[in-house]
Amino acid sequence: MLLISCPNCGPRDETEFHYGGQAHVPYPADPHALSDREWAEFLFYRDNDRGAYAERWSHSLGCRKWFNAIRDTVTYDFTTIYPMGQPRPDTLAEAAPQSPSTADSAGGVR
Repeated sequence: MLLISCPNCGPRDETEFHYGGQAHVPYPADPHALSDREWAEFLFYRDNDRGAYAERWSHSLGCRKWFNAIRDTVTYDFTTIYPMGQPRPDTLAEAAPQSPSTADSAGGVR
């Protein structure tokens, strides 16, 4: 079972969370000026990177707050969790530290 470390509530079972898609996707400055194709690309097209991927998550059965996380799409390990509104950290040292009890030896959270 996967544990996700909520920045407000601590480590919880993955079933308490809701995936919110790719993080840091900017809303168009003038959405009314977009063509149908451009609007569809904004709504439906996302990166499909292998490896570290910035995502939005909501603790839907807990504090109900949103947060960002960097998760490895190959191993499912959460390497970094950080508040909404902050830029994506370039290194793990820039993000909020994870509690030692939830981090595995590779730095991920189980």
